[in-house]
Amino acid sequence: MENTEDKIKCPWCLKYPLYQKYHDEEWGVPIRSSQKLFEKIILDGTQAGLSWWTILNRRDNYRIAYDNFDPQIMSRYDNSKIEELLNNKSIIRNKVKIKAAINNAQCYVDLLEKDIAFDQFIWETVNGDPIINHYKTLVEVPTNSTLSNSLSNRLKEHGFKFVGTTIIYAFMQAAGLYNDHLVDCHRHSELS
Repeated sequence: MENTEDKIKCPWCLKYPLYQKYHDEEWGVPIRSSQKLFEKIILDGTQAGLSWWTILNRRDNYRIAYDNFDPQIMSRYDNSKIEELLNNKSIIRNKVKIKAAINNAQCYVDLLEKDIAFDQFIWETVNGDPIINHYKTLVEVPTNSTLSNSLSNRLKEHGFKFVGTTIIYAFMQAAGLYNDHLVDCHRHSELS
């Protein structure tokens, strides 16, 4: 990827090089893979009450701990696997969030068994196309929307946990359903 050091970026990413890399290469890029969307929704739920920085720094550890976020494998985790995860110092050892991740894997598998592809389930919220917003400052960017409310409710109807509207709005931004890069950020036009 080209050098983006001198380009204008969203102010939230400026503190750490890893944040800038995430901003420049991933945040807001439309994710069309069901498994990658599943990974993102699990990580965003795990972030609840924490900073994204905390999770981003442990993302590779989560990929190892959660079998690369394979829902088929995760849906079969038993009590011994839960204990193993609770003793894994490389991830956030929160029993409620770990059990929610397993539950969400089971819900994902249930959708598949109903012939509902997760990527289509997620993207139908925005009729398959990213919504391009035109915010000039961070204070303009909302923490939820009618669409995040709708997707949150649909996920809850299918049994998903840690999918409140604020978590889902952040998920929608990161997964590219919304382009919420500020208008003067170089990524706004690149992703529009």
